[in-house]
Amino acid sequence: MSKFLGIDTSNYTTSVALFDDATNSIIQKRKLLPVSKGELGIRQSDAVFHHTQQLPLLLEELFCDARCDKNDIKAIGASFTPRKAEGSYMPCFTVGSGFARGLASVLDIPLYNLSHQQGHIASALYSTNRLDLLDKPFLAFHVSGGTTDALLVNSNKISGDILPVKLVGNTLDLNAGQLVDRVGLMLSLDFPCGKQLEALALKCTQDIKVKPTIRDCDCCLSGIENICKKLVDDGADVSYIAALCLKYIEESLYTMTNNILKIYGDMPVVFAGGVMSNTIIKNNLTQKIKCTFCEPALSTDNACGIAVLASILNNRND
Repeated sequence: MSKFLGIDTSNYTTSVALFDDATNSIIQKRKLLPVSKGELGIRQSDAVFHHTQQLPLLLEELFCDARCDKNDIKAIGASFTPRKAEGSYMPCFTVGSGFARGLASVLDIPLYNLSHQQGHIASALYSTNRLDLLDKPFLAFHVSGGTTDALLVNSNKISGDILPVKLVGNTLDLNAGQLVDRVGLMLSLDFPCGKQLEALALKCTQDIKVKPTIRDCDCCLSGIENICKKLVDDGADVSYIAALCLKYIEESLYTMTNNILKIYGDMPVVFAGGVMSNTIIKNNLTQKIKCTFCEPALSTDNACGIAVLASILNNRND
């Protein structure tokens, strides 16, 4: 029995997962970090503290529910950085990577240094049964509170690298998740605001058309924040404001995708990240372009993709 442990301590979620490569199944445990009401985020020092408190408890729950013996674990993967890029660093990831180093040393098993972004992409591929794309070029969008990245992925089995990416488009100001949460707080929603904003938008009956601000393959999202703020001040319908915000994100991603594919040629398109759990955006984009969305349950921060990648890397090295 071979199982692979994944650990991810992101800016807002403590997450652990066990992947069984014999059954292609995953058991996971995750818990959001506490954010004070009305706040737009959490300080890194507080995130580190809460991860330190939550991670041991989640690991205990995971191993208990999985009825897993320590000898079943063949390798560990952990997110060490937000991205696989020079200078990419956040203190919160040191908690998970530190635990992973200790466990790997005690168990005398391999440890794989991965990024939070790689985990999101791998979660999308796993949840949609498209792990075959690991050895093919494809376009991946990672859309969350910390990123709005369009990434050209061109893995090569021979090189030994996994999910190597080239940034081909991103936001020039706000990230999509930041926009969702800022507009959500304007509407007195609780952070994180994604699910509540979607519920409001679903009540909107008006036809909404927007013209996104695009610079080649990059987008700008701060303008729509200002428009939403004015609408709130003017007492506009809250469902319309929520729908307008989401429509702007949708059209921005749609235009970015078309512009990128014109340059790099036709290829599979995969959407991952917390914002991509939004069913309105998913349903509209899948009607306009051929694309794959991560399943909502694995769109938000999780360690599942990290565990899957640990399995793949370990099998490649055997």
